Amino acid sequence: MEQFFRFWFFLAIFSLQVFCSEALQEAKSPGDIIIGGLFPIHESVDDNGLCNSVARLAQSLMMVRAIEEINQSGELGNITLGYHIVDSCGDITTALRNTLPFMKINGDYREQHLTPPVMAVIGDYYSEISVAVTRQLNLEKIPEISYGSTSGLLSDKTRFPSFLRTVPEDDHQAKAVIEILKDHNWNWVGIVATDGEYGRYAVERLRHHAERHDICFAYIKFLPEFLVDNNLKDSINEAVKSITENTNVSVIVSFTKPNHMMYIFDNVLKHHRGRNKVWIASDTWSQSVNCLDTTRWNLKDVGTIFGITLKSGNTSRFEQFLRNLDNRPDLYQNNSFLSDFLNGTVSGSNTSLDTKITQLINMIYPYAVFSIELAVKAIAEAVKDLCINQECDIATLQPEKFRDVLKTANFYLDGKKYSFDKKSNLNSGYDIVLWRYNSPNTLDMNYEKKVRSRCSTCYPGEWKVRKAGQPICCYECKKCPVNYYSADKDASLCLACENTTHYSFEGSQNCTKKRIDYLEWDDVYHIVLLAFAALGVLLTLVVAVIFLARWNTPVVRSSVGPIAILLLLSLLSTFGSVVFFGGQPKDWQCQTRQVLFGLSFTLSVSCILVRSFRIIMAFEFDPVTQGILEKLYKPYLIIPLCMAGQVLICTVWLAYRPPVFQEDSKSFVKLLLLKCHENLFPAFGAMLAYIGFLAIICFILAFKGRKLPECYNESKFITFSMLIYIITWIIFGPVYMNVTGKYNSAIEMAVILISAYSVLFCLFFTKCYIILFKAEENTVNVFRNTVRNFSMGKDRNLDKNYPSGIQNSALSMESLSSPEPLHPVAERHESINSVVKPFFQSPVLDKQPPLLQDEAQ
Repeated sequence: MEQFFRFWFFLAIFSLQVFCSEALQEAKSPGDIIIGGLFPIHESVDDNGLCNSVARLAQSLMMVRAIEEINQSGELGNITLGYHIVDSCGDITTALRNTLPFMKINGDYREQHLTPPVMAVIGDYYSEISVAVTRQLNLEKIPEISYGSTSGLLSDKTRFPSFLRTVPEDDHQAKAVIEILKDHNWNWVGIVATDGEYGRYAVERLRHHAERHDICFAYIKFLPEFLVDNNLKDSINEAVKSITENTNVSVIVSFTKPNHMMYIFDNVLKHHRGRNKVWIASDTWSQSVNCLDTTRWNLKDVGTIFGITLKSGNTSRFEQFLRNLDNRPDLYQNNSFLSDFLNGTVSGSNTSLDTKITQLINMIYPYAVFSIELAVKAIAEAVKDLCINQECDIATLQPEKFRDVLKTANFYLDGKKYSFDKKSNLNSGYDIVLWRYNSPNTLDMNYEKKVRSRCSTCYPGEWKVRKAGQPICCYECKKCPVNYYSADKDASLCLACENTTHYSFEGSQNCTKKRIDYLEWDDVYHIVLLAFAALGVLLTLVVAVIFLARWNTPVVRSSVGPIAILLLLSLLSTFGSVVFFGGQPKDWQCQTRQVLFGLSFTLSVSCILVRSFRIIMAFEFDPVTQGILEKLYKPYLIIPLCMAGQVLICTVWLAYRPPVFQEDSKSFVKLLLLKCHENLFPAFGAMLAYIGFLAIICFILAFKGRKLPECYNESKFITFSMLIYIITWIIFGPVYMNVTGKYNSAIEMAVILISAYSVLFCLFFTKCYIILFKAEENTVNVFRNTVRNFSMGKDRNLDKNYPSGIQNSALSMESLSSPEPLHPVAERHESINSVVKPFFQSPVLDKQPPLLQDEAQ
């Protein structure tokens, strides 16, 4: 059975050889060691199996020039390299048929042509051809070195042990495509590929890397590998339909051949929606500018073409080699491809030799110069290792041994060392080219405009929300909430701002630093309040000077001078406390301002309380009641006792939880408010309530003494000042608790000023008016008559008809105690004389001999 199959296999090969021997085109050169060459000199085959469309003739000549350069250099000694080049025509069947002469199984052909065995084969360019050819060559362990087959399948050394290449595999090309997509922020693309080993593997690797970078494919279209396939037209129409209908897909990645792209361009550019796209060309057509029919279309119609090409080499030496072809007729005597091309069989008989050479130069692919020259260098180095560095018999040299040495060879090109890796690959890298439109018939490389090719795009200030059942590249966009931001496109999450110092609105791209805010010294309202405080200090000092200058006058004596001075000092302290409510707050400032105000105004109210008590006591005619009041009236004990309660409250406050400086970042979105936090509001409330309690007592006492003589009667003005204080602070409470911002302190400043001014105006300004402008009423006689009339009215129960001694409302604006006791009526008597007598023991008259002497006269 085995002999039967061998018979038919040899018969098939013999039949192919007999049938095709006359039609086989080849390029040959003798040598001690023959290197086979397999190139797609013609790009395709027609329906009759004939090769057409010369495309890569120049690549075969690159191998010729590299071998001649090795032979001329003498680095192999007496050993020369020959070559045997055949055409694959871009077709697997043709390639398999034309590589049969390379094998010993076709020994009759070699004997007929006196050809030594082939030690290695350079080619093919296409991966699907290399897959088939290397399997055939591996029957005799002949190594194949490809200069363009990049399919990753060929890295499997178990299946392809005799395959080597001087280019990286497609996994690297897929990574390069991903890098291009990432750099331009494209994540919604289409793919067109040939349905073969090369296209399938490239798409598989591209999808593998795309998943890790959130890149999605809107469609993937495979085209038949061979141009003679009956389904090619339908497949191209289907691909064109996908390209034109997916309007949000502006980028297409193509792993096809140049002829496939020529058909695609001719069809897709007919549609307006198929133009102005971005094409990412694989290495198979990235430099094939002839795939665009420039007689019908130009690059502006296509859009932009990125090309991924294999590592390029120096083409200048090869160009010079081509220009010297007319001086080397022997070169193409055994090269039917070159002979037909130069003789006009292919190019046309009317084309000059120079034009044909120019056409060859235009066929140069820089990457091929580099890769093919590397392959020749590798073979030369293997020959050197086998037959120069050691003895060998070329006649008995076996391809298998040559293959093993070739895999481990270290070879050099332009001073750089190269070698194959464990998968027999050589990762030389990729170059990126950009096509550029130069003229109607010329294409070059460049790229300028920005292109959007995304299923969804979230802009800064938004974040991605995945939609169920949709590709990862398709999502909804939602604005970042308040105090969150996203600075990048397609952010997965919004980042939180540092709320204490920064803020952001909905949909913000960044955080904005909050403006620091507090009641600054140059604030208009602050300046006005400070001006009133300064005015209050000045007026208080003026009043003190007036009182000291008229110390012995009845008006001052009736105000109980020392208590009045103490009251003025407390008002000075109250006005001074206002200063601590403005400016940038500090902990010590926050603690000082409330305590200073609380103690100073408590002292003020305590002094007023003593004066109210004294007035009531002075005009009490009931001996029993008067005796009790005299025992209770201890002004210099009452004031400290009143102060002690406030001192206790403030001490507990400061010791337990004192007011502190606070940065308020929550009250305002854009502001970082610097303020004083009372920290213990019950203590703050207790301080104000304590002052209010004393003020209410003053109010009650003053109201009770509202019918006393006008010269002593300050009750209505004490009542008025305390009423102002109580009303003001009642209003202050809810306002202070509900108003936020820097003017919260200004509210308290205003209330403090109102309270202090009410005391100053009501209790002191009227007396100053009498002292300065009504001196005739500031005498002992006037005061004596007033008290006498009041006493007479009391005896007759004429409470409402006693004559007023001083009909001046200014006398009713203050009420402070005096350290001396006041007894305008020592006892209750029935006669006027008995009423008048105690009057001379009044504190207004005590220790004032001149006034008493004048009265006696």
